[in-house]
Amino acid sequence: MAVAKLAEVETRFADLDAEITAIKERAKLEGEAERERIRLATDEEISRIRDQAKREIESAGKAARHELRRFAAAESVRLAEEILRVEISPDDDARLTSKGVRELGRISA
Repeated sequence: MAVAKLAEVETRFADLDAEITAIKERAKLEGEAERERIRLATDEEISRIRDQAKREIESAGKAARHELRRFAAAESVRLAEEILRVEISPDDDARLTSKGVRELGRISA
């Protein structure tokens, strides 16, 4: 009876070693799979963030170009008005106004 119990315990220990080895192997495989899943998720997130950043940069660039065009147009008008104020005398202004009125009269006639 004691020999049978000893044999049973030795068998269980042998099975236990095999089970521990299997558990370690399973844990290793699961760890590798989880590491790969995290790597793929990280790569996807990096790609998503890059795409979003690219869209935001393009949008900011468009807004900046639009603002620059608006500023350039406003400055052009301001400079033209300033030049006209300096360069056009009251006599020139009266002559141009009279000419414009005569041309409008011809158009409507």
